[in-house]
Amino acid sequence: MIRAKQLKLIESHVKKLRTCAMCPEMFGPVVSGGPVVSEIILVGQAPGDKEPKLGRPFAWTAGKNLFKWMASIGVDEPTFRASVYMAAVCRCFPGKNPKGGDRVPSDPEIENCSGWMEKEIQLLEPKLIIPVGKLAISQFLPDAPLVETIGQQPRIEKYGVKFDIVPLPHPSGASTWYHTDPGKSLTRHALALIAKHPSWKKISSAD
Repeated sequence: MIRAKQLKLIESHVKKLRTCAMCPEMFGPVVSGGPVVSEIILVGQAPGDKEPKLGRPFAWTAGKNLFKWMASIGVDEPTFRASVYMAAVCRCFPGKNPKGGDRVPSDPEIENCSGWMEKEIQLLEPKLIIPVGKLAISQFLPDAPLVETIGQQPRIEKYGVKFDIVPLPHPSGASTWYHTDPGKSLTRHALALIAKHPSWKKISSAD
């Protein structure tokens, strides 16, 4: 009964989210993973230019790397998308940076979008949040080098909800951090922490 109520509320939430147009410099449409009731929330940075057209988060190169990581700990992409609520610091494509890569969302844009994540955390009351990349990690933990955050599992309280945090580096194809040590070993350790988490075990086929 509680789950049915959560599903109804998160469906209403996602419907409202998809109509958001608060940030004039952002490019719509809003990208959402859909109304999934889960004990786990994955938080990305912001969609790239392919995700709005494909209609789902992590749908391109970074997604391929992300889902390779998840498959290595027992959850394939279809199961992940059906079992984990996929959020982001910002839900629209920020546009390109003239110097290369995607533009990092501005502080006002991050603030505008923070209310959506606040509501999601309060509705779902997650037991595990997986922030992906430095911008996402910084929404939950003090700013620090990746070597000090990846491979850790702090327990925090945010928006009145207590949960575990297991940060991951951004799986961008342009990043080399997770390909060489210490990044490679720390990423492997972070994935092992996720694999051991009780909420992950509920959706994982790994032993």
